[in-house]
Amino acid sequence: MNASPMSANRRRGEICAELDGQPFRLCLTLSALAELEAAYAADDLGALVERFSSGRLSARDMIRIIGAGLRGAGQDIADDQVAAMACEGGATGFASVVAELLAVTFGTPKGDVPPNP
Repeated sequence: MNASPMSANRRRGEICAELDGQPFRLCLTLSALAELEAAYAADDLGALVERFSSGRLSARDMIRIIGAGLRGAGQDIADDQVAAMACEGGATGFASVVAELLAVTFGTPKGDVPPNP
């Protein structure tokens, strides 16, 4: 789980986040998105977007999304390890990581600009 300081390529859908006091790169690759489709029994990416844009994500949703993003960026981290991680700001911090990851993956509503890491 060791990570070195890094930068994210937002054009490739990457973000950086600090979890457990360490920097990590996250990316929802096609494989990571397929993992989320299976977890949510979603027929396609549109169904995932609809689910995630509802604004009602559970803690379990955030664990799954962050875990898939970490694995998509090459980390060998299971969801139970993600669940035990700490993030500055607590649940709000985790929600910010998820929002940023989804924004760079699926785009942002017109006029919104995702924050730079």
